[in-house]
Amino acid sequence: LQECILSGIMSVNGKKVLHMDRNSYYGGESASITPLEDLYKRFNLPGTPPESMGRGRDWNVDLIPKFLMANGQLVKMLLYTEVTRYLDFKVIEGSFVYKGGKIYKVPSTEAEALASSLMGLFEKRRFRKFLVYVANFDENDPRTFEGVDPKKTTMRDVYKKFDLGQDVIDFTGHALALYRTDDYLDQPCQETINRIKLYSESLARYGKSPYLYPLYGLGELPQGFARLSAIYGGTYMLNKPIEEIVIENGKVVGVKSEGEVARCKQLICDPSYVSDRVTKVGQVIRVICILSHPIKNTNDANSCQIIIPQNQVNRKSDIYVCMISSAHNVAAQGKYIAIASTTVETADPEKEIKPALDLLEPIEQKFVSISDLYAPTDLGTESQIFISRTYDATTHFETTCDDIKDIYKRMMGSEFDFEEMKRKKNDIYGEEEQQ
Repeated sequence: LQECILSGIMSVNGKKVLHMDRNSYYGGESASITPLEDLYKRFNLPGTPPESMGRGRDWNVDLIPKFLMANGQLVKMLLYTEVTRYLDFKVIEGSFVYKGGKIYKVPSTEAEALASSLMGLFEKRRFRKFLVYVANFDENDPRTFEGVDPKKTTMRDVYKKFDLGQDVIDFTGHALALYRTDDYLDQPCQETINRIKLYSESLARYGKSPYLYPLYGLGELPQGFARLSAIYGGTYMLNKPIEEIVIENGKVVGVKSEGEVARCKQLICDPSYVSDRVTKVGQVIRVICILSHPIKNTNDANSCQIIIPQNQVNRKSDIYVCMISSAHNVAAQGKYIAIASTTVETADPEKEIKPALDLLEPIEQKFVSISDLYAPTDLGTESQIFISRTYDATTHFETTCDDIKDIYKRMMGSEFDFEEMKRKKNDIYGEEEQQ
């Protein structure tokens, strides 16, 4: 996806783009696999899917589970580039948080907050005051700080200021600010306040949850950006094996494939193409589960997210569950796909993810993958090779978009600017067509 979005953006920027993929489908790691038979093959499961799974073609199973924040960066990129023409979205029905072995809905309205059994009565009042504070907080207006220095005061101190207890801190940090660990508590509060703001503003847009999900699966996203690139003259080649990245004097000059060299000045790729320029920074375990029932205690939602804060299961990082269903055209009628994921911490990852799988029982079929996470050791300044990071365990695209903006900045030497992109499109299409 990062590469597809960047090839779209670079094409709009007037660059000449050739996009090669060794796979027969768009999106690499972030593809959706269809038909179901292909998923069985991919995970080396014997036999074919049972009759009860319905038609194989009705399935589009994401390899990497993520939702879009309604007010987040990816939605902005989709709107600015108008890739929204090729996609349709549905709102995810609810977000849940795990506490003491049970799951509770993350309150999405004031009425829900008051009725929620996540907090006691006085705690609710304090939490409400905190949310009002966050909503009014404006980093450019010190009058809204109330004695907090956004660049110095830690988030721990902000929670103290509002006298919030451990349970509330847990679900605020992990289910609203969506941190994977508790390291944020001792860092300046500005970032956390902005994350909670993003959550609240995203929630305000559609009401049920702050998350959106595309019909037919996440594989639609890279395809949408590939189309954008094509409109601006980009060329896309699937099934194109990469034999060698050609370097002269430490700088990339081309890519060799099937005996030919395509010459270039800059190259963007994922870590799998350049193992000598990346370093392993961890692992993620993901378990794709096929269910014949909605998840218990979610009010029969046909889509939801569940966050298990690390404190609740004595871990350092959270466990996530994303669930979607036939309502999103990704599964056969009456079937549900739940994907659990977390950052690996021990030598027995399957045991680490068990608390999530327990919530999903009975599970009809599961597909387990453990992926290494890579980060580039080469920033590309010399070599002009720009490498994206592997997808982390988060369940939304904010970190992916940060990566895209980071690569853009390293390539172009300037910050990625949405407005600038809009102007470039106007230059090509003319104002009239934009109306």
